[in-house]
Amino acid sequence: MPTNTKELKPVILNAFCMGTLGLQCPGLWKHPKDKSKNFNKIEHWTYLAQLLERGKFNAVFLADVLGPYDVYDGPGNLAPVAVSGAQFPTTEPSAVVSAMAAVTKDLSFGITFLTMSEAPYHLARRLATLDHLTNGRVGWNVVSSYLASGARNLLNGAELTPHSERYNQAQEYLDVVYKLFLSSWADDALELLDGVFTNPDKIREIAHEGKYFKVPGVFVTHPTPQRMPVVIQAGTSRQGKEFAAKNAELVFITTFSAEELAKQIADIKKIAKEKYGRPEGSIKFLQLITPVVGKTHEEAEAKYQELQLYGDLEGAQALFSGWTGVDIGKYGPDENINEAGTNAVKSFLQLWNKKSPGEPEGAAKTRKEIAKQITVGGLGPVFYGTAEEVADEIQHWVEVSGVDGFNVTYAVNPGTFEEFIEHVVPVLQERGLAQQDYPKVDEDRNLTFREQLFGTERKDPTYFLESHPAYDLRWRAGESRDEFERRLNKKRKSEAQDVE
Repeated sequence: MPTNTKELKPVILNAFCMGTLGLQCPGLWKHPKDKSKNFNKIEHWTYLAQLLERGKFNAVFLADVLGPYDVYDGPGNLAPVAVSGAQFPTTEPSAVVSAMAAVTKDLSFGITFLTMSEAPYHLARRLATLDHLTNGRVGWNVVSSYLASGARNLLNGAELTPHSERYNQAQEYLDVVYKLFLSSWADDALELLDGVFTNPDKIREIAHEGKYFKVPGVFVTHPTPQRMPVVIQAGTSRQGKEFAAKNAELVFITTFSAEELAKQIADIKKIAKEKYGRPEGSIKFLQLITPVVGKTHEEAEAKYQELQLYGDLEGAQALFSGWTGVDIGKYGPDENINEAGTNAVKSFLQLWNKKSPGEPEGAAKTRKEIAKQITVGGLGPVFYGTAEEVADEIQHWVEVSGVDGFNVTYAVNPGTFEEFIEHVVPVLQERGLAQQDYPKVDEDRNLTFREQLFGTERKDPTYFLESHPAYDLRWRAGESRDEFERRLNKKRKSEAQDVE
C-alpha cells in the first residue's frame, strides 16, 4: 500500500462512456458478459446511471465523434471500424441524458459537442435545455474535432481547418456561447408577476461580430440553474493546453505514467496562473484508466489476458491511426515503430509505457504489440489486480501526480463498472479516497455539476469561480441594462490594455 503523510481526500470519479460498441476496447463486445450491443436502448443508459449513482460517482462523461476512423490502411478505409465496432456506429450523446437524469438525483453529465458541427446559437440552446432539464447537472466537453472524415460531411466539402486555427475558431465559438448564456438575460429577467412573464428591459442582444461568427442575439432560452454549464476540455497539445488554461474547469488527460501526468498538469496550471490569473485548485484534472479486478492478482492477470483474446487487432490499429493521424499500417507487424516511425509517432510512443501482464521491461514497441495493448484500455493504462491493488495504484497516481480524479472506462460494459463499484469503491472509501455520499444541498434542489467539482460552501457554488475569465460576463439581478453594459465595456477596455 502506498505511504502518504498527507490526509487523503476523495477523488472525482467519472464514468467514461460512448454511444457505441467499442469506445476504448475494440472487439470486446464479443465477450459473453458484455452488453454494449444495447447502446441504442434507453434501458442500457438508465441502468448505468442508477448503478453509477449507487457507487457515488460524480459524473458520467459521454464521448463523441462525427466520422469514422478511416486513416488505417486508408485513406477512407472503413472496414476495420465497421467489423470491430471501434467507435462506429455511434449515437448522438445528449439524447440519453434526460432519461438518465430522470432516474437519478445527483449524478452529473459531461457531454461532448464539436464546435464545427453546428452554429453556436443552436448548440447554446441545446446545452441550456439540458441544464434546465437536469437541474444544473450538465458540462460541455468542448472539442474542435480532429477527424477529416467528419469534416467532409459537416463543412460542405471543405477540408478540416488547420490545427492551430481550429483552436482560434473554437475560442471564438466558446466566447459566443459565454455571451449567450451570461450576457443576454439578467438573472432576474423572468418575473412571473402582474401578468409579466419576462421583463423585456432585462434582455439584450449580445451583438457579437468576430472573425468566424456573427451572432446578434438575443438568446432564446432563459438563465439556467448553473448559468453556464461546466466547461470541460481534453487534449494536451500546445494549443490544447492554452485553451484549457484559459477556459476549462475540468481537464481530461491520458498518459501512461503518473510522473508524465504530473508534468502535464503542471504545464496547464502554470499557464493558467501566469497568463490568466487562475490560482491552484481552479481547474480539476482527470486521468483515464481501465480497471480489471480479480479476487487474487493471478485471477486479475488471467482476466486481462482473456479480455485480450476478444480484442480486435484491426480495430485497435484503426483507433491508433485515428488518434495519431498516422497510418500504422505502413509499418511491418514486428517493426519497432519507436525506431522507424515518423517524428509524430515517435513523440507519441515515447510516452507509451503501457504493459500487459508478463511483458518484460523495455519491450519493443512493434505494431503488433501496440495493437494488442490497445484492445484492453485503449489509450490509457489498465489497473489490474485485487481491489486493494487497484486502489493502491489509484492512490499512487494521486500521490505522485496530484491528479484530482479518474475517468474510469470499461473493458466489459457494464461489468467493469459493476465490479469497480462493488469491490474497489469501498476500499477507496475506507482510505478517504472516495466520497461516502454526495454533499447535501438545500432540499428544494439537487447537487449541480459545478458543486461536484468545487464544493458547496462557496458564496455562489453553482457558478464559475471568481478567477474564471467569463465570471464577470454575467448580467446579475438588480443591474439595469445600462449599468451592466457600462461594466462590460470597462472589462473589455481593461482586457485590451492587458493585451497591449
